[in-house]
Amino acid sequence: MPAPTYEFTAQKRLRRTRSRAVSNLPVFSVSSLKPHEIDPVYMTLVCPTCRTWVPINKPDTLRPKLSPHHTEKAGTEDPVRCPGSHRLVVIDVDVERWYQRLEEGLPQTDGRRSTRVIRKPKAGSAPAVMQIVGVTVDDKTARKLDEAHVQGCSTCSVRDNKGQTLRAVEVASRCADGRRLAQLAAHTKRLAPARRKAQMDREDWNDRREWGLRLLHEQQWDTVSRPVGDADLQRVRDALAALIKTLNPTKADAPQLTAWERADLMSAITLLATQEEQLSR
Repeated sequence: MPAPTYEFTAQKRLRRTRSRAVSNLPVFSVSSLKPHEIDPVYMTLVCPTCRTWVPINKPDTLRPKLSPHHTEKAGTEDPVRCPGSHRLVVIDVDVERWYQRLEEGLPQTDGRRSTRVIRKPKAGSAPAVMQIVGVTVDDKTARKLDEAHVQGCSTCSVRDNKGQTLRAVEVASRCADGRRLAQLAAHTKRLAPARRKAQMDREDWNDRREWGLRLLHEQQWDTVSRPVGDADLQRVRDALAALIKTLNPTKADAPQLTAWERADLMSAITLLATQEEQLSR
């Protein structure tokens, strides 16, 4: 009988943190952290040393501590272990109390968030009257505006002892508004012939355009006037025949019309007969 063989290879075990090492840093309580830096449901928190999320090892024992972790991202060559690894913690946070603190902190956080500031556009200085009407006025209006300004401005006019205006001073001696009005009057006077010619050309073009549209409308109507007239005449004749048939029914058992209904039919027949006569001309 052959002897039994035995395998002395060790079985692969699940890796678990069984280290007895304790960090030299002092013990800290979980309640000292902010509500958004702890999750008591999954027993994780933000490490006070490296500010990364770390699970709590053995939270149900008497000496819970932070799991060993690195300060760099996963996969980094030669990572450096955080000094907060194996740091003892005191779990003194209730889940309901934690939820209450988190809900109370949300409105305060929302209130501290800065809203977008929409700058109000600055209003520019209003232009002068002569700058507004400089494009729309003609030479006569510009001259009247200049004369009215000279009458009311003591700087732009020469007056006698009684305060009557004798004449206007030179353009260089006038005020700012007076100089603008004088320049406007001179500019419109210089451009008056060209402006009148342009206005006359524009009016002539508008008249020709209206005459062309009217001629086009007449030509288009001439092509369809006969079929339209025939259709109108046939419609009136059909309505007249229907009313005459209603007035003189062919069937013996047809309902008899009253005097008022017969009078209405006679007025309608007369009107349709007049329309037929007009369309037949």
